[in-house]
Amino acid sequence: MFELFLTEAQKKLQQEVRDFVKSVPRQLIIDMDAEKVEFPYEFVREAGRRNLLGLRVPNQHGGRGLKWVDEMIALMEIGKLGLPFNCLYDLTAIVTDALNIFGTEAQKDKYIRPLVEGRQWAGEALTEPRGGSDFFGATTRARKEGRYYILNGQKRFTVGAEGADFFLVYATTKPEARSRGLSCFIVEKDMGVEVKHIYGLMGSRGTGTGRLLFRNVQVPEENLLGEENKGSQVFYRMMVPERFQCGYIGRARSILEIAARYANKRKAFGQTIRNFEAVSFKIADSITKIDAVTAYAYTVARILDEGVTGTGYQRRLISQLKKLSSEMLWEVVNNAMQILGGIGYTNVFPVERALREARLPLIWTGTSEIQNLVIQHEYYKELLDNGVEGRNFEGDVPLAEAELEEEKVYESELI
Repeated sequence: MFELFLTEAQKKLQQEVRDFVKSVPRQLIIDMDAEKVEFPYEFVREAGRRNLLGLRVPNQHGGRGLKWVDEMIALMEIGKLGLPFNCLYDLTAIVTDALNIFGTEAQKDKYIRPLVEGRQWAGEALTEPRGGSDFFGATTRARKEGRYYILNGQKRFTVGAEGADFFLVYATTKPEARSRGLSCFIVEKDMGVEVKHIYGLMGSRGTGTGRLLFRNVQVPEENLLGEENKGSQVFYRMMVPERFQCGYIGRARSILEIAARYANKRKAFGQTIRNFEAVSFKIADSITKIDAVTAYAYTVARILDEGVTGTGYQRRLISQLKKLSSEMLWEVVNNAMQILGGIGYTNVFPVERALREARLPLIWTGTSEIQNLVIQHEYYKELLDNGVEGRNFEGDVPLAEAELEEEKVYESELI
């Protein structure tokens, strides 16, 4: 649907990404899911070779200097391969965003181009064993000693723990201040980062997701990203590309297509099962939700490109997109499995793998519950700060009742 609005250059980009997606070996996908591959270096290198990583990175640092709509186009095509590839592709955009906005020129020169060219890989060290959704309760510490910061602590669920050359690590430099005492560091693995464990995941395998340990890791002061005690600014900025989850749309489309083609061939009771409402209505519900989320994602991308309104408004829209797209994916994949029936529960079709993968988006990069917190918080700020705009609908009641202010009780009183 949104393709009607694409420019010729964007259509060309879409075809480039589709060609890349076609080139990804089937055996790589299978081996990653079978945990025979801990990190798909070849996928990253080939994407870099084709100049498809970090599309929004400025030209002087090796990127194409494109926009959010362009990134949406690429993510929806990459997402068709499955969540591991969507995650790996998206991570470069997340890290390069942080480096480009908060990094010094020296940091940009050193770290961005190798990422965009696929010669290096970076991971985000966000979550901690006792943290989870309480990100600002981080216990990883960084204390300043001369020209170095000494890091101690651990992170878990770090994508690329096995394959990354460096990490963006959040650590507290002022423990008593929570979000106002957090700092972000560029920590190279060779500085002494230990990869202690690679997780056996239910789905989305093969991304080298693991636990990191920092024992007196010396990080040069020039590797501080942004200002000391202002790592929350980096975090909030990273949450925009982190939660700009358009890859889920592509995955939902690819799985629905499998189910729809199956329903058009599979016969029961003397006719194809697409003729049964129990099946056809699932197809209708699924494509309606996919198209609705696609339209919303395109709107959000345009808003980001135009810089419309403030960061709070954008934060709400991004959280809504993440929540909508992840819940849509879960519903669509479940519908697909129901349509395929028993054969969908086997590995004859990739639907069972997609179902295992689709459970993760409801948890990672902020659970759906956390998105709800952000959404309602930002909405209330908009509502209460702006006051009543236009018609006051609260007064649309009979005049006698409208004047009974004593009936509008908002707090109980003692009589």
